[in-house]
Amino acid sequence: MTTAPNLLSLRIVVPPLGTEGPVECRPIVDGRDVLAEVFDAGPAEDPRFLLAPGTPLRATDTPRTVRLAEAHCADACCGGISVTVRREGRHVVWNGWRNPVAASVDLPELRFDIDRYEAELDRAAADHGWEWPARTVARLLEERVHGRTDWLTAWECELLSVAAWPSEPDRLTVVLLHPGRPAIRDGHPWLQFRLSIPVSDDHPAAQAEALVSRLSAEDPRTTAEVCGGSRAYAAQLGYPWPERRRRPTATAT
Repeated sequence: MTTAPNLLSLRIVVPPLGTEGPVECRPIVDGRDVLAEVFDAGPAEDPRFLLAPGTPLRATDTPRTVRLAEAHCADACCGGISVTVRREGRHVVWNGWRNPVAASVDLPELRFDIDRYEAELDRAAADHGWEWPARTVARLLEERVHGRTDWLTAWECELLSVAAWPSEPDRLTVVLLHPGRPAIRDGHPWLQFRLSIPVSDDHPAAQAEALVSRLSAEDPRTTAEVCGGSRAYAAQLGYPWPERRRRPTATAT
């Protein structure tokens, strides 16, 4: 007797616009929200991470660890949920569940049919019906500038992220590093800049194209605000230091 494969569904959860809260990509297995059963210290990962091209959820013969949820503070502080994903013949296997602050995670090994699993990843990645306009513009902008360095080289900047949050439904945020990750790794001074950009009712693709042109033509540091990095370096360059961060930004690693 063989056991039927598990069935995966990826559910996108969006809080009401204008309220605080993250967008989540929650794995539903056989109709059960498996994360809700073992973790309540924070949200599931954002679909920008779990459903982007090259998503870590794509299974290969080489096992990979994928974080599915993280505490509101950080996984090293209050935990998170990670799982090992690998391909085994005609199945995708999820096992090796981990929470860095717990001795074990009470979830079983899950086995998915490879074709139905890949079809669900493709479906979820292609479904943008849950997005609001600013989120769509942010996604399109990030797609257009991903891997492109020419417009930032002149300004000694590196793109860290493009994002939009439900709490600011009419804006998107571009975060840049100056001069970039190599400087951070080598222990040199660095700054993190944030551009807050309003989004209109114009077509999202047209707005994304206009923003690409704008970011290509002007030094973003002249209109951005410092939101992290080396305080002494900011003072040296004449940038005011933020009194407090209005929102956690991506970490430079």
